[in-house]
Amino acid sequence: MERSNRAPRLAVGLCGLVIAQQGFAAGFVEDSKASLLARNFFSNADNRSGAADPNYTQEWGQGFILNVQSGFTQGPVGFGVDAIGQLGIRLDSSKAHHYNPQSTNFNGNIFPTDSDGRAVDEFSSLGGTLKARFAQTEVRYGTLVPMLPVVMSTDRMLQQTFRGAQVQSRDLNNFTFTAGQLEHVMGRGSTNQMGMSIPGANNPLTGEFVNTFYYAGVDYKPSKDLTLQYYYGNLENFYKQHFLGLKYDMSLGAGTLRTDLRHFNNHSDGANGHDPAFFTVGYYGNGVTKGKVDSQLSSALFSYLIKGHTFAAGYQAVTGDSDAVWLNQGDGSTAYFMTESMIGKFQRAGERTWQLRYGYDFSSVGVPGLNFVAMYEHGSNIQTADGDKQEWERNLTLSYVIQSGPAKNLSVALRHAQMRTEFASQRDSDEHRVIVSYPIDIF
Repeated sequence: MERSNRAPRLAVGLCGLVIAQQGFAAGFVEDSKASLLARNFFSNADNRSGAADPNYTQEWGQGFILNVQSGFTQGPVGFGVDAIGQLGIRLDSSKAHHYNPQSTNFNGNIFPTDSDGRAVDEFSSLGGTLKARFAQTEVRYGTLVPMLPVVMSTDRMLQQTFRGAQVQSRDLNNFTFTAGQLEHVMGRGSTNQMGMSIPGANNPLTGEFVNTFYYAGVDYKPSKDLTLQYYYGNLENFYKQHFLGLKYDMSLGAGTLRTDLRHFNNHSDGANGHDPAFFTVGYYGNGVTKGKVDSQLSSALFSYLIKGHTFAAGYQAVTGDSDAVWLNQGDGSTAYFMTESMIGKFQRAGERTWQLRYGYDFSSVGVPGLNFVAMYEHGSNIQTADGDKQEWERNLTLSYVIQSGPAKNLSVALRHAQMRTEFASQRDSDEHRVIVSYPIDIF
């Protein structure tokens, strides 16, 4: 009798375990996905002014970015894990033409620098992220790729990543709440985790870097055509930043008028207010070019989209003593500025910038996937110790995405930029890039 009672209990237990495992796998495994981005990146830059080496850079590489994302386990709280693996292979470079050979303790813009000042033959990294979900709220810890007004991950051949924690909630209709803390950053041409900094304090040998950046914000979308944003960012001992944004699409005639308004308010935090090692750059009067963070950046961009054409005009103004600030470790960064360009950012103290853009989507004439974009920016009133300065930049991009066949979604982008400036620390430059990207869905 004892043996016969034990057998049914054992069978029931095994069945329960199998059912539980199937329930676990149903979300975690069946909802998993993986993709590989193969990106071939070529850059040629001719720096036409200034004495700093190198005056001419040319580098070419092949990058691979593998993203693996699990689903979530079953139950009120679901758990999962993501991973990002990156590999960069040098195809062409030299010591004379490597982007950043001047310091063996820092990284390049595309490739890391070896002990001899050359681009490395190859480099790789692997990052993991633990995640949990309850209702429409998701918590992530580990490797993050934030794309927010106060912190934006940048890329060239490979992707810049951060380490930290983030929580994002969409439980309230029309609202997305985001908050997090970052501790380290790994550059797009690096395999090293490092602290965070800003222009003026990010010298790789003597600069100051910290491991605490807090951010929080909300996106409110009362209608499909309107988005309102508020975000806060705090880089410990450097700055506190408030951001307000508005995006609105309105039908106008046969096309759409798109409005994009942005405002950053930046103030000093901690050591930045009194310690010269933490100072940023700008113009503070009487020949003083470094000091505490004190700036506001406001911009407005209006675009009209009609029959494949996009016509746009914008204006940006920086006020206060310092340049506008953003997370910048000195090895490549992206800021959420209207004037973010291939070469410049037009964020200097006192700078007033107007911008014109034109784009055309050739699908309107039967060539889907082919696009052209042109942009011109002119900045003036840059405050310096020897009077106001000005600068301008022109960007041209022609891109094509294959629409069908075995190479579907493979894209080719040809980019050109030309910058001329009177600002002493910015160099006149012509740059060309060729970028071939092929995204592959693995499962």
